[in-house]
Amino acid sequence: MARTFKVMAALLSYPESEIQAAGPELKGVLAEEGLLSAGQQARLGHLIDQLESRDLYDLQERYVGLFDRSRTLSLHLFEHVHGESRARGQAMVDLQNVYGEHGLEINAKELPDFLPLFLEFLSVLPLDEARSLLGETSHVLEALRDRLRKRKSIYAAVFRSLLTLAQVDANADQPEIQTEDEEPDDLEALDKAWAEEPVTFGPGEAGCNVAEKMLEKMNLPAAPAAPARG
Repeated sequence: MARTFKVMAALLSYPESEIQAAGPELKGVLAEEGLLSAGQQARLGHLIDQLESRDLYDLQERYVGLFDRSRTLSLHLFEHVHGESRARGQAMVDLQNVYGEHGLEINAKELPDFLPLFLEFLSVLPLDEARSLLGETSHVLEALRDRLRKRKSIYAAVFRSLLTLAQVDANADQPEIQTEDEEPDDLEALDKAWAEEPVTFGPGEAGCNVAEKMLEKMNLPAAPAAPARG
């Protein structure tokens, strides 16, 4: 088990006063476990410093502008794997069941494929298994890292660190990402980009091989229960 995954989850969560106050603890975990290089810890430290020192409303506005208003930067993993197909719903049902088997309770406001929640789940698994599962999402992590770099966002450092934790083979073939990196520049285009078909949370289309593979790997021995959320 590695608390570094919980630090990553906190850094990718909606900024709250609790996260602002936890800055020294977050840095301490990264230093104690040493899963990331000193350079990567320093880059994450810059983000932690910003979360500690900047106005909370400004931090929240930046977060929403990046991750909530752009589908191309969505922190919901299956958004990039399934798009709006019905298969996404079944994949999330399966993932929620896996969380429940390992004692992780999901807040009603959170979808199972939300990356911070997935990282909290990984934090209760043995490190090698957590790395392997994170690696199954590497194509999404790489796309998000590159898109955040293009925007010169400090959050790109988090995804760079996640790819290090996943120990990804840079030469491996990666599945196709469903979300194209296009940023609407007017309200009409934005509305069109976010027009969604209803997602069915139940049996439907055959799932994407990527999500199926990830869920198959989650058939793991029971791990220590994570703290209840919400």
